[in-house]
Amino acid sequence: MNIAVNAVELLAFLFIALLGLLTLALAVLFVIDRLQTGDAIRRNYPVIGRFRYLFSALGEFFRQYFFAMDREEMPFNRAQREWVTRASTGESNTVAFGSTRNLSIPGTAIFVNAPFPPLNDQYARTEPMLIGPTARSPYLAPSFFNISGMSYGAISKPAVEALSRGAKDANIWLNTGEGALSPMHLEGGCDLVFQIGTAKYGLRDADGKLDDDKLRAMAAHETVRMFEIKLAQGAKPGKGGILPAAKITPEIARIRHIPMGQDSLSPNRHPEVNSFDELLDMIEHVREVTGKPVGIKTVAGSEEVFRGFFDAIVRRGADSAPDFITLDGGEGGTGAAPMPLIDLVGMSVREALPVVANIRDEHGLKERVRLIASGKLINPGDVAWALAAGADFVTSARGFMFALGCIQALKCNKNTCPTGITTHDPHLQKGLVVDRKYTRVARYARGLIGEVETIAHSVGVAEPRLMRRRHVRIVQADGHSIPMNEILPSYSPVAET
Repeated sequence: MNIAVNAVELLAFLFIALLGLLTLALAVLFVIDRLQTGDAIRRNYPVIGRFRYLFSALGEFFRQYFFAMDREEMPFNRAQREWVTRASTGESNTVAFGSTRNLSIPGTAIFVNAPFPPLNDQYARTEPMLIGPTARSPYLAPSFFNISGMSYGAISKPAVEALSRGAKDANIWLNTGEGALSPMHLEGGCDLVFQIGTAKYGLRDADGKLDDDKLRAMAAHETVRMFEIKLAQGAKPGKGGILPAAKITPEIARIRHIPMGQDSLSPNRHPEVNSFDELLDMIEHVREVTGKPVGIKTVAGSEEVFRGFFDAIVRRGADSAPDFITLDGGEGGTGAAPMPLIDLVGMSVREALPVVANIRDEHGLKERVRLIASGKLINPGDVAWALAAGADFVTSARGFMFALGCIQALKCNKNTCPTGITTHDPHLQKGLVVDRKYTRVARYARGLIGEVETIAHSVGVAEPRLMRRRHVRIVQADGHSIPMNEILPSYSPVAET
């Protein structure tokens, strides 16, 4: 009996003490809020005003899990993300009852089914495609779907390693991003595209200029198949960056060939390139030194710019052309960029891709310059549309982030990524188990490729690169759809029928 009474008295004391501490804390917050001068809400509504910021922070979470419909979220909705999750985990991607997609939204792509599609023995998997026929070591790329640039530094060690091993398993290429070649990129033994950013990380001399000896050594890696000169990316065209000294570890300094203890600047463009001719000079120089295919990555701002670029190529001769052009869309993603650039600068890949493909083909360079589409293309319909619109290849970064387990927490720039993908916090990185995640990367790639091939067979062709704009209808503002080849016909000496 005494023990019970004592327990009740102890609980009552603890409750009163807790209530007193809570009252004291609220009083302290009240005084702080009333005296501070930086926030009008907290000053006018002490303590209570703090809930505004709490609810704003939690709103993102509640919208994602409780309130947003499957097709409402941005930048990627739940239906898109869950398709990637099912594909990467090997689950069935069949759905029941009916589509949740609103087919009346302007811009929606609808594929034209054939009345007599190929039988099971009348279609084939997509053939490999040659890139860089004039290079000493051209690249026979096995897959039309590959991994876009994500730098070590922007993403974590286990994320890079899982992508490398997954790319090898799926027989696709992995772009290093502009942060240079890390040991994790080489870990899996996959084909690599080395991206040359404006800071020349991994290839720079003491003054930040391109070092031919380092370039030659990089090309000596058998798995480095191509080099991509980055001019711009969709999320921040025309914007450079600063890697603060505090974030430069000895490993990053060694990989990027930069000094410890001082900020590292990435210019907003290559300082030595001031014209199309100088860009073509750089492309030819890198191709001559490395012996491997060389291309560029950029964002379309206008049709006139690309006409000027291809005019310069024709004037100098087809041998001067880039072996490929990676065309990123204004909807592309990144770890961190100013909102005005993310939202407002650069044409969407949906608009730019058909235009650039036509300009390339008008100049007679269809077989010489391969076109790689990038920018929010993560599901089979997106990729199939891009191939029909004129792309030879498609690359994705965020699709493969979802395959790694990304939950679109939108914390990429805060070093607090809960899935361990974009953080360098060792505790958070432990959640990303490479042996499990690399298989998800490979399954996602294979699943998407297989379903794009299914779409191709449905429209009546043997493999995806045989799809044409006539196989896609685009929904207009009045709800009706029009064949894409009527909106923007493909260039051909003979009109497309």
